[in-house]
Amino acid sequence: MGKRFGGKCALVAGGAQGIGRGIARRLAGEGADVVVADLDIEQAQSVSDQLAAMGVNAGAIPVDLAEIASVEQMVEQSLEVLGRIDFFINSAGVVHNVPLLEVTEHDWNRVVDINQRGAAFCIKAVARHMVERVPESVKSQGKSETCYGKIVNFSSMSGRRGRPLQVHYAAAKAAVISLTQSAALALAPYCINVNAVSPGPVRTRMWDVNVAEKGRILGRDAEREAEQFIENVPLRRPGTVEDMAAAVAFLCSPDADYITGQTLNVDGGFEMN
Repeated sequence: MGKRFGGKCALVAGGAQGIGRGIARRLAGEGADVVVADLDIEQAQSVSDQLAAMGVNAGAIPVDLAEIASVEQMVEQSLEVLGRIDFFINSAGVVHNVPLLEVTEHDWNRVVDINQRGAAFCIKAVARHMVERVPESVKSQGKSETCYGKIVNFSSMSGRRGRPLQVHYAAAKAAVISLTQSAALALAPYCINVNAVSPGPVRTRMWDVNVAEKGRILGRDAEREAEQFIENVPLRRPGTVEDMAAAVAFLCSPDADYITGQTLNVDGGFEMN
């Protein structure tokens, strides 16, 4: 694998496990220095140690995306480790299944605070730093051949259409798509690109929790539920962590310098809009 990200610095929120861990490894494998931020600081440190063994500068920082002060501290501490942030990837999230008529205020707040509100304030905190690095000449003209930052959010196929057991989760992930578009417009004058990835089924711990909850609510075997879902994917297989990491690496690369405000479905063809 080439070192096209040599000299670049990346902050990966939710990087301690699953998709986020795969993204951190991919970016480090291509030469980027990486900070892994996660609520599980022990696991984040373990991933950071693995990245450091790959020969890059790495660090681990605790963060709770439901707390705005924690988000701001994450960015400040990342700057202390990295010096700057070229790429910000927010792969952190929480899924929850519950019938619509049983959704509580606590259910709603927990899912929306992390997946939607947390994403918004992550963008704000990171973008403030990225904008400070943009030359005044670029700010005055509002255009440049150079990108001064890449932000990649994570939506979900649940954000593309309604889900009867995920009204709060689907709403939050749909909001991420809108948030990505709005942030892309707001930051375009500073030549900062904002995009999102919308994964299909990926066999991670989060996916296992998802199918287990659905199986329990519907009174069905969880594994069979997962198999039936994947049978409806046109490419007839679940996605992998590496599939998601490859999409993020593309969006962070110079090949995607003219792409902003987009949400890329990486789902085997499950959603085609």
